[in-house]
Amino acid sequence: MPRPICCRRVAASPPRGLFKPAGVRCADLEEVVLSVDELEALRLADLEGLYQEQAAGLMNVSRQTFGRIVESARKKVAEMLVKGKALRIEGGVIEMARMRKFQCAQCQQEWEVPFGGGRPVRCPGCGGADVHRHPDDRGGRGCQGGRGGGPGRGRGRCLHGGRAHGPISTDNPQDQ
Repeated sequence: MPRPICCRRVAASPPRGLFKPAGVRCADLEEVVLSVDELEALRLADLEGLYQEQAAGLMNVSRQTFGRIVESARKKVAEMLVKGKALRIEGGVIEMARMRKFQCAQCQQEWEVPFGGGRPVRCPGCGGADVHRHPDDRGGRGCQGGRGGGPGRGRGRCLHGGRAHGPISTDNPQDQ
């Protein structure tokens, strides 16, 4: 029996679900399906330029699993570009990364940033540099660091219908 797939942590949902060549109707195109976790692997490796070990930690998978995910994603994107196919982004066994809440000391604006995205340097509202964690979001509740043993501690695994700290999509367990 194969080992169950663990949830892959994803920072954000994709902005669009379908990409296709211009000037061709979608009904006339074959599709390549890229899972949400494969898109996240591309973002971390190719857009953010992270090493595989760092990116794997952010996605809550091993370095070897991350390597397989990003290899599969690159092959699918290459197939889409070279063969002129549509690229649909959907599915995968994922959990959304928890968010950190920040507040500007100057204008009091509040906003959220996903874990692993780095600390904001400036307020998106006034541009001020006096940015702090929101008082309601302080303490050891994060994925890394902090105190206590609350949610997000360790490398817990959720299975297909299992317990996770965020929403899970179990569309197709074959999307690894």
